[in-house]
Amino acid sequence: MATIHNDIPLNAPASAVWDAVRDFGAVDRRLAPGFVTVCETDGDARIVTFANGVVAREMLVDCDEARKRLVYAISNERVTHYNAVVQVIADGAAKCRLLWTIDLLPNAFAPYVEGQTKLAVAAMHRAFPPAAA
Repeated sequence: MATIHNDIPLNAPASAVWDAVRDFGAVDRRLAPGFVTVCETDGDARIVTFANGVVAREMLVDCDEARKRLVYAISNERVTHYNAVVQVIADGAAKCRLLWTIDLLPNAFAPYVEGQTKLAVAAMHRAFPPAAA
């Protein structure tokens, strides 16, 4: 099983980033705008359209407020296993780290997903730019 790790420093308080992460149906507006272009909710799932036109149905598995940890999964004809954990950890009062770990099968799909996560990280940095001095 392939595992992709992202440790993303963000220039925003953990509470603000967590508020965007936990807003599961607003990833296109709050967490990764531009990378995700459309997000529609359907019960415990969100249907996301990415900038490259790919559409995925992501199921909410868990949202742990105390740990600022969200888990979602994808299952479709291309991916036999996809489990993602996003956790927000404070790094002082004004910064945080977003830990994003993805486990997936088939392994051959990992380079594509890793490339997409780099685009998502760039979108997150745009969503939470450094504060003006």
